[in-house]
Amino acid sequence: MKNLGIVGLLVLLISGCAAIPSMTDSCTSLVMERVGECVEQAEVVNIPTYQELADLPPADNMPVVAVYGFLDKTGQRKRMDNIASFSTAVTQGAESFLIDALKTAGKGKWFRVVERTSLDALVRERQIIRSTREDFARQEGNEDAPTGIQPLLFAGILLDGGIIGYDTNIESGGRGARYLGIGSSVSYRRDVVTVSLRGISTLTGEILLNVQTTKTILSTGGGYDVFRFVDMDTKLVEMEDGIAANEGVTKATRSAIELAVLELIYQGHDRSFWVIKDGHRHPHGTHGRNEGHQIEDKQNEE
Repeated sequence: MKNLGIVGLLVLLISGCAAIPSMTDSCTSLVMERVGECVEQAEVVNIPTYQELADLPPADNMPVVAVYGFLDKTGQRKRMDNIASFSTAVTQGAESFLIDALKTAGKGKWFRVVERTSLDALVRERQIIRSTREDFARQEGNEDAPTGIQPLLFAGILLDGGIIGYDTNIESGGRGARYLGIGSSVSYRRDVVTVSLRGISTLTGEILLNVQTTKTILSTGGGYDVFRFVDMDTKLVEMEDGIAANEGVTKATRSAIELAVLELIYQGHDRSFWVIKDGHRHPHGTHGRNEGHQIEDKQNEE
């Protein structure tokens, strides 16, 4: 009878904890490749800033911009308990996110981005092309044939900056309760990543535009636990379950970079470096439209 009582208690605890979300519940949105193993489906994640960039109207005159690098300037390492970690806390490929954001703006019709991060490889490849054409012309006995290639496109604006801040655990908290061996608790933590982006004139070296954006990284967790003494308080049955959800630092960095590009475009419009076409919702204008175009509309009406 005692064994049946213990089994019944275990069944009751398991059924009660079945409603608690667990890490394995994520398998419902995954593909079961084989028994006991889940493999995530590949998907494209479009965060709100990405969509807002894509919805920008095309530019009349696409400025040519260059990105040499977008570095991690925080110098922070991943926090690992009792282990020396040499992994960085934030992504080291932020320039790829920046280039992607520039090419996303206006569905690829806002900026003309020239390659500079792999400039050495590009120059060597151009030398190979030029050398191959010269060899081919020499073999054909036509050494006077043109062997040059089109010159590289130069940029009018150099985009520079980086990840300048990653503040962890700037706010944390939680709550919990327990009654007769049954308890639950929830907790959260807030981190912030900061990105700086500036536009520099390649002719004068003057800093034309400068923006800074931040993105909050929210981590939450919760759990349930149950314990019970059985068999004259000499045996203990205990169960617990929980889940933690952490927003990816890389995803947050990407969002901050896309927001910086968006703000750079709006700031450039405000300073008359370019014009955002009418009809687009501009956060700095009145009633969601930019003020410059409202003035143009009034002039056209007159």
